[in-house]
Amino acid sequence: MDPRVFAEILSELERRYRPNRPEHVGSRDPFKVLIGAMLSHRTRDEQTDEAYLRLFKRFKDAGELASAPVREIERLIRPAGFYRVKARRIKEVSRIILERYGGRVPRNRDALLSLPGVGEKTADIVLSVAFGLPEIAVDTHVETIAKRLGIADEKDGYGEVKRKLEELTPVEKRRYLNMLLVRFGREICRSPRPRCEVCPFTRYCRYYSATRRASR
Repeated sequence: MDPRVFAEILSELERRYRPNRPEHVGSRDPFKVLIGAMLSHRTRDEQTDEAYLRLFKRFKDAGELASAPVREIERLIRPAGFYRVKARRIKEVSRIILERYGGRVPRNRDALLSLPGVGEKTADIVLSVAFGLPEIAVDTHVETIAKRLGIADEKDGYGEVKRKLEELTPVEKRRYLNMLLVRFGREICRSPRPRCEVCPFTRYCRYYSATRRASR
């Protein structure tokens, strides 16, 4: 995609959406952002926020969660999907952060990826939200939109989608891009049924061009 076209798209997204985040990734505390991102896996924001608030009303940091009974963590985060698996991982991650990093979440992608249950998206959310680093977290919405617009190819995985978006996005705006594209994906560029009839970017969109040709 032409960088000038993407700049126009980015400008419109910024105009439409104010930079606000869900409760579970709204903190400046890296530990809370990490746990919130882990809770969000395959769970809607509303349920994630509920589980997050319940958990941190009872426990305040890695030390308390590391010593908490798994059953109690399960009970508190039950609104989130796969809460039993997540409870065990939250306890284990809390223990590792406490013992290996003195209770402080590492500001290093490889170190984050070594934690159980932490993948590339979660690591990039922590780095961008909690530490303010210019990382683009690629979730389902971001990947879908990048591929529909023709920024990325259908075969591209996480790293390629991220790299291609970084090439187009100014460094100072990279950490906000996930939030902008997620909101656009929920409102308009939905999966599997996008609302192309109200999309402001159809003239740039590879997906729209292909489906329009197919319908003729």
